[in-house]
Amino acid sequence: MINKERKPTAIERFLLHIHPNKIDAEAIKFTKTFGLGGISALLFVLLAISGILLRFTYVPTPESAYDSIIFLQEKILFGRLLRNIHHFSATIMVVTSFLHLIRTYYSQSLYFERSKNWIYGLLLMFLVLFSNFTGYLLPWDQLAYWAVTIMTNMLEYIPIMGDLLANMFRGGDMVNGVTLLNFYNLHTGVLPLFFVFFMSMHFWLVRKAKGVIVSESTEKEMVSVFPNLVVKEIMLALIVLAAIFLLSIFIDAPLLDKASITISPNPSKAPWYFMGVQELLLHIHPVFAVFVIPVAMLSLFFYLPYFKYSKVNIGVWFNSKIGKSLTIISVLFSFIFTLIVILISEYIIDFSSWVPKLPLLISTGLFPVLIFLIPTAGFLYYWYKVKNTGFVETVMSLVTIIITSYIVMMAVGVWFRGEGMNLIF
Repeated sequence: MINKERKPTAIERFLLHIHPNKIDAEAIKFTKTFGLGGISALLFVLLAISGILLRFTYVPTPESAYDSIIFLQEKILFGRLLRNIHHFSATIMVVTSFLHLIRTYYSQSLYFERSKNWIYGLLLMFLVLFSNFTGYLLPWDQLAYWAVTIMTNMLEYIPIMGDLLANMFRGGDMVNGVTLLNFYNLHTGVLPLFFVFFMSMHFWLVRKAKGVIVSESTEKEMVSVFPNLVVKEIMLALIVLAAIFLLSIFIDAPLLDKASITISPNPSKAPWYFMGVQELLLHIHPVFAVFVIPVAMLSLFFYLPYFKYSKVNIGVWFNSKIGKSLTIISVLFSFIFTLIVILISEYIIDFSSWVPKLPLLISTGLFPVLIFLIPTAGFLYYWYKVKNTGFVETVMSLVTIIITSYIVMMAVGVWFRGEGMNLIF
């Protein structure tokens, strides 16, 4: 607690801008947030520092980019460690940002005055992915070049504006030196500025909402932020930093041969966090895989706080006991059903030949989507109407099915797709 007889230090004044003077004791329990938001913010700082240092040796041209990475790793003192730290911090930030987002959702912390912060959180998640994607190309090796080629080619399937968007990102009709320079400027200049702005807004809205939300049924016991919360944050930060440094010492960031336009690896894969989209492309029409389904899912996630819910238990994980049970059942349903659909599409049904007289947009697009949607709708209807599950829990079940399905497709694409993108076991 700050002594009233002395002025707070500069550090204390700064911390009081992002924390209230007193906070509910329930809110500082580790299991309320798992420190995921703080970890993501720490990783951004670590990425900014390591990224600035990497700029001293990196040359953003096709002729020199790869060689500058080799020079960094072999000639610069601690250069390999520095690159490893940057790589693993970026990778872990994707995971922690995603976990922070779903923690916010499942703990019912996105409604009413916090709905605006949910939107900022989604925008920050997109920035994390886009920053990772733009940084993915910079080593200019085979892995980076062909992953970005695949992803930018996917943009061409977007109706009307696809070619325009793909050429805008690439700076032409293929990944080249202009693409590298564009990605470098976005990664090191433009996107960090957006990060600072949206993170500032995100933290300010958390501060305005008086910190982490807790259950309204919990009896409030207010404690001082100093040292009750701050010490825990410092300890968690030290643990995270130690883990990243140890990881970076013993494991190297991937680096394949220098990028070649004429020789593509087999298989060529998108970055791991976009592998769910590439897996989806193997089963349904590209317009549905790249445009219709992503737009529908993003619209749902942006609108989540604004549905007319009948009963929301703010700060209660899964909203209720039945919500927790239904979430577990939804994970199992989606996991099993998604695998079944993948295997059916892979080995049993060729939709283009199954209904050859119909346009491909219907036979390979609408039909496969309906095969997934109809059983899912039946599952949700059963729980909502027959089991009288609340609307909040039913929407949560739908979100759980979507998230689990994407994770399954991502895992299949990353670990179970071999040469020619065929399934391997």
